[in-house]
Amino acid sequence: MTVFKESMTGRRYNPGMLDRYFATGEKTLHSLHYIAGRVDACLGDVGALSEDELWELNARLSRDAGRLRSTGPGELPDRPEVSLLDVKRELARRVLSDCRFCDRRCGADRSGGETGWCGVGARARVSSDFLHMGEEPELVPSHTIFFSGCTFACAYCQNWDIAMHASSGRQADATELAGSLRDGILQGSRNVNFVGGDPDPDLPVILDTLAALGEDGAFLPMVWNSNTYASVETMAILDGVADVHLADFRYGNDECARELSEVEGYLRVVERNLGRAFEDAEVMIRHLVLPGHLECCTRPIMEWTARNLPGVYFNLMFQYRPEYRAGLFPGMNRRLTQEERSLATEIALSCGLSFE
Repeated sequence: MTVFKESMTGRRYNPGMLDRYFATGEKTLHSLHYIAGRVDACLGDVGALSEDELWELNARLSRDAGRLRSTGPGELPDRPEVSLLDVKRELARRVLSDCRFCDRRCGADRSGGETGWCGVGARARVSSDFLHMGEEPELVPSHTIFFSGCTFACAYCQNWDIAMHASSGRQADATELAGSLRDGILQGSRNVNFVGGDPDPDLPVILDTLAALGEDGAFLPMVWNSNTYASVETMAILDGVADVHLADFRYGNDECARELSEVEGYLRVVERNLGRAFEDAEVMIRHLVLPGHLECCTRPIMEWTARNLPGVYFNLMFQYRPEYRAGLFPGMNRRLTQEERSLATEIALSCGLSFE
């Protein structure tokens, strides 16, 4: 039987699950991006370093930041002239000119006017920005920023009007977004939740937004709400910045991913990224059960998760509905049956997962 703890805000959760996230909300620990802004890079100009030097510095300073994760309020060093967060911002700008934020690694020179495979150009675009009450209960109210464009092309995408149209919405501005986050804090937001589409291509403006937030972000944890297909470079930049990875784990094999989302090498990339996220931050996995995909996707996903990410937060989602181009794919033009829901629940229980 699961024994629950209760946070100071009255929320019940498994011991060890999201402990740090709750502590940030209770203002006993700082958000990771705030800590990154207090780690001294001992530099005058990050732009003078080569990209290799920046990656080495990022790895070393991220380890330094890790040693400050348990530091309480009032105990962090003063904000330096150039911080780890600034190093990460410079790296994101470098990657922008040879885009490899996701594992498609398309190499587009977005800073020079090209668009990536995702359709996103030099300046990200925001589709919507509001306090979301429909996320996992531990997260709400969640200040959610939806970016336009996506690194996947899911045939059944429920946000296809955002994901498939990277030119929709308004141009993202870091100062404006930071101001919106401050308003959200006053309204009770518990985190900033970056999503899309997928947020990977938007990492430069996201880091600039966190930097612009400054002291107001001291206790605002960052949720990275993604399809989990980020590149190794993006994951290295997110280390010490993302408090929570809210990670989609959709397919249990590469064939289904290729057919339904037009993506290659899915399983290798997602398993690699989940393993790293589990080491660097706290992880919440979302698995959307797809009709007819319980044995090829749901079961292997749950078995892998139970073996490799013990005690992880697992959200078993039954919200699938046929959207976008779902009707063009056999078996995808219907909702789940009650038998499929029951079987998915049985598999989760047999794997010993703590699931919503």
